[in-house]
Amino acid sequence: MDITISTSFLPHTDPEASLAFYRDVLGFEVRLDVGYENMRWITVGPVGQPDTAIVLTPPAVDPGITETERQTIAEMMAKGTYAGIVLAAPDVDAVFEQIQAHPDVDIVQEPIDQDYGVRDFAVRDPAGNAIRIQQRA
Repeated sequence: MDITISTSFLPHTDPEASLAFYRDVLGFEVRLDVGYENMRWITVGPVGQPDTAIVLTPPAVDPGITETERQTIAEMMAKGTYAGIVLAAPDVDAVFEQIQAHPDVDIVQEPIDQDYGVRDFAVRDPAGNAIRIQQRA
């Protein structure tokens, strides 16, 4: 079986702030920016990797979600516990230096060697999503 990860979804609360983070801080390219009524879905991805993407979505817009569930999602996003993604880089320290140069980035953890064989650091995007960037040892 040959399966790859193609697209992941992360919620945003402010599309312009999320766009600036993924484009200007992480260096991703914008592939699609779709609006519908007062909502936006923005597809971004690493340059040179057209088969890998993240879709930044309005949170909790599924019509099957109750108002209580929407509130829970909003509370979890505010705490930074709702969603996240793990990215990889060949030199995590160099990436960290570039990212921390942006004054508005919420750094959660500086680069450390983990017991499970990776060196990584963590930041939060403007919506509170956890972004871990790792380098295999």
